[in-house]
Amino acid sequence: MQTYAVFFLVALAIGGVAWVFVYPILSGERKAERRMASVARAEPIARPTRASQKSRREQVEGTLKELEDRQKKSKRAPLAARIAQAGLRWSKRTFFIIAAGLGIAAFMMAFVFGAGLVPALGFGFAAGAGLPLWLLKFLKKRREARFLEALPDAVDLIVRGIKAGLPLLDSLRMIASEAPEPVRSEFRSIIETQTVGIPLGEACMKLYERMPLAEANFFGIVISVQQRSGGNLSEALGNLSRVLRDRKKMKAKIKAMSMEAKASASIIGALPIVVMTLVWLTSPGYIELLWTEQLGRLMLAGCGTWMFIGVMVMRKMINFDF
Repeated sequence: MQTYAVFFLVALAIGGVAWVFVYPILSGERKAERRMASVARAEPIARPTRASQKSRREQVEGTLKELEDRQKKSKRAPLAARIAQAGLRWSKRTFFIIAAGLGIAAFMMAFVFGAGLVPALGFGFAAGAGLPLWLLKFLKKRREARFLEALPDAVDLIVRGIKAGLPLLDSLRMIASEAPEPVRSEFRSIIETQTVGIPLGEACMKLYERMPLAEANFFGIVISVQQRSGGNLSEALGNLSRVLRDRKKMKAKIKAMSMEAKASASIIGALPIVVMTLVWLTSPGYIELLWTEQLGRLMLAGCGTWMFIGVMVMRKMINFDF
């Protein structure tokens, strides 16, 4: 029993390390982060001969370059920012207390069921260090999906308000009071940030820090550039709304086109486990050699490793970034 537990913990540790370091490369998260950071990239142009008279194009390019440099400074969000991005009101102390509680509970359960001291410590460490971070990531993705669902309607509301003669700040207040969560709370944060004296364009750019999405970055850039350089805000936001809806349609189309591949990958990944379970139920003595003999355990370890590699490759093939 202890040998199985040690093997399981080793496999769990390898899987955790692969999830943290290998998964961002395979899933394309790092490429997506680089693409989001390069949204505000401006191409260098020749300086005009008269430096005293700057055109609007130069002002826009200078603003975009400044926004790009600002985003490059923060690559990895701190723990407090990740907790806020997940929509939780926990402090760092509360997070560590919950993580410690989960670790102690997992250790006690594993020790009571006879897993041994070392495997129980491994279970406790995995539950205390991995489960809370996974929960933060899950809540963050769910909150981002809700934000993307309601953001185009919020931008359309701003456009209609501006065309009706309302100031931009009043339109933002309207969203902060009527839009669904989490758009309502995020725009309320923009209003509160602007109230303390920060310019509205800079307050909108802080939306990307709380909601690290390309769409939130687009909105902040449009407002910031308009506040600094002027222009037709309703037209710019109208174009942004069309872009957001087109991106939403593209995501839905990609999801629909990849569902067949995802279903096939799920069946292929589950088939060895299902067959193994059926063989164990019908002929237990035939398959028990895999965990009663040393050679069988080595074969199980090798098969598990190759299955994990195959699942990661299939996941890379069926996940699309755009």
